[in-house]
Amino acid sequence: EAVSGAQLIAQALRAQNIEYMFGIVGIPITEIAIAAQAVGIKYVGMRNEQAACYAASAVGYLTGRPGVCLVVSGPGFLHTLGGMANATINCWPLIVIGGSSDRNQETMGAFQEFPQVEAGRLYNKLSVRPSSLEVIPAVIEKAVRTSMYGRPGSCYIDIPGDFVNLQVNKSSVKYVECCLPPPISMAEHSAVSKAASVIALSKQPLLIIGKGAAYSHAENNIRKLVDLCGLPFLPTPMAKGVVPDNHPNCVAAARSTALQHADVIILLGARLNWILHFGLPPRYQQDVKVIQIDICADELGNNVRPAATLLGDINAVTEQLLEEFNKRSWKYPSNSEWWQKLREKIKNNEERSKGLALQKSLPMNYYTVFHHIRELIPKDCILVSEGANTMDIGRTMLPNFYPRQRLDAGTFGTMGVGLGFAIAAAMVARDHTPGRRVVCIEGDSAFGFSGMEVETICRYNLPILIIVVNNNGIYTGLDANSWEQMVKFGDPTTCVPPVSLLPNAHYEKIMSAFGGKGYFVKTPEELQNALKASVTDKQTPSLINVMIDPQSERKKQEFPWLTRSNL
Repeated sequence: EAVSGAQLIAQALRAQNIEYMFGIVGIPITEIAIAAQAVGIKYVGMRNEQAACYAASAVGYLTGRPGVCLVVSGPGFLHTLGGMANATINCWPLIVIGGSSDRNQETMGAFQEFPQVEAGRLYNKLSVRPSSLEVIPAVIEKAVRTSMYGRPGSCYIDIPGDFVNLQVNKSSVKYVECCLPPPISMAEHSAVSKAASVIALSKQPLLIIGKGAAYSHAENNIRKLVDLCGLPFLPTPMAKGVVPDNHPNCVAAARSTALQHADVIILLGARLNWILHFGLPPRYQQDVKVIQIDICADELGNNVRPAATLLGDINAVTEQLLEEFNKRSWKYPSNSEWWQKLREKIKNNEERSKGLALQKSLPMNYYTVFHHIRELIPKDCILVSEGANTMDIGRTMLPNFYPRQRLDAGTFGTMGVGLGFAIAAAMVARDHTPGRRVVCIEGDSAFGFSGMEVETICRYNLPILIIVVNNNGIYTGLDANSWEQMVKFGDPTTCVPPVSLLPNAHYEKIMSAFGGKGYFVKTPEELQNALKASVTDKQTPSLINVMIDPQSERKKQEFPWLTRSNL
């Protein structure tokens, strides 16, 4: 009995329990998408390969099993590089399958010919082309396994165009079973007891929870550890919700103070990269003791020499620490000077945000907008967020109560991820937690990167709520009057600030163009009404375009070159 390359690929993906495929079809891979649907894999046709790749990577983070991104050769493949890099740098499992030119035309200047396997090596844990149809199932098993084992990341599989419709006898195919779940490793006992001793002697401890902890489903054990030991904790952006943001020990609102004065820091699946200011002075104490818990040995000791290193699965190692502290019955005192200092700082910062949120002036500022969003969106929604100010202020203003329910620009700081992430989250929610909403909060510039994916959202009828926080630009913008005067003044390419976008752009019309509901809002009342209507309608995709003060920022000193005088 004969089987085609396309069928072999689809059957092998199915055998590895792959549920979702995102892509854009064309020569030579259209048949692969059709074969995937035939074996029960859900195929989502996107409008840009970049967004397709972001979507597939988010499936990997949300489910622990990679999504697949399927693309054509040459430019199609190249448009996935951003998604591959973003997945690998975020440590998320991903499979990209790219068509490539027919083998008998290599070096001849074939249609879309490009050295894809070599190009893929920079961005992937594995970049490989099967040598024959017979080995396709084994190669796919290896790619899926490699994407998930150890530190997760992206894997690329190159499929020559002539493989797709080529047929082979089933009896000669090397079929393989589904790979085993990733093995779980634990830290050595001496390291666990050393870490516990360092923590027990601390005067100003701080637990930092990273998205590695979210990925390893360590929420129950981490919460037990926080409660048992009474430790202050700080989540990195995507780790918000591993322990709920409203837990009394959360010190996110005193982040700078907590980092700067901690004498012992416990890193749970978080890296000392730019997001945590590398663990170095002046943001940290010179002699801070760092306890590093990570799945990847290469990460241990980066930027700061650790006081203890616990190599292993975050969930398993947290359990080891719990056992150790159960023996010791040590608890950090809640009436310490450290707690008093942190609580005072939290109170001051929260009052400042609240003051900004309650300003009545129009146009609205970021804080007012996020205040109303927080009041009206469901507590258990999945929040997707990207932008500059939109993402940064949104992170502080919008709480997460459950793990793996915040997706943002991540370690790589990637703009353009929002709609792909939202589509992936909506697909996963529809199948695994029906009724859970996806709310995608975008800056106006960030929305522009993948805005056409609104059509994809409407085509699959995914009830995503997109909120565009529109300040007419990147960081800051111009109001309509200033814009008009400036355009009169001369050629916009030479006189308009590079951060500016068109004022009062009606992004909501993109949604209504495809059958979703669009809202253009300028006041808190209009915002509240649009939010209530969108949250109530659980069937229809919607987009709320919220006009805010083009000069609204978080703190004026953050972008000194963007003050009014410079514009």
